[in-house]
Amino acid sequence: MVTNTPPTKAELLAALRASADELLSSLRALPESEFEQGRYENGWNGRQILAHVAAIEWTYPRLLEVGRQAAAGRPAETAADGLATRTAQGGIDAYNARQVAKRTDVPVTELLAEFERNRATTIAAVAAVDEALLQTPIRSAGGVTGALAAVLHSVAVQHVRGHTRDILGR
Repeated sequence: MVTNTPPTKAELLAALRASADELLSSLRALPESEFEQGRYENGWNGRQILAHVAAIEWTYPRLLEVGRQAAAGRPAETAADGLATRTAQGGIDAYNARQVAKRTDVPVTELLAEFERNRATTIAAVAAVDEALLQTPIRSAGGVTGALAAVLHSVAVQHVRGHTRDILGR
């Protein structure tokens, strides 16, 4: 569960932009050979972590739909379970493994471009909603719960920053 105070819409948008800029500038400066280094506890190398980040970015605008369903009176857990069923058949770890496997031979430059396109979609989707929706309690497919803005900050900002540090070996 996310326990921090949810960010405002403006704060969330600024954090989404900043975390994207951090990832893109840091990773574009990294020699491609560095992406083949093992970096993560499950054995993923930097390119596989980047594939994970690029792949999951498309799911963040869908959390807004979870919020809309919850705000309309459908329980947040039910809405999130529906999203989880559609996006994470077999569980979140299996979903992540499938998405990374699909991108096994995708070059780093294309993974960065995929992330950049998907993050632009996330930012546009958040910019289009009203502040009240961002306060709606939800649960993500990965089990993060709290106000929509706080969940988005956790999964789309903090998660991405953590994986950027993983790739950089920090």
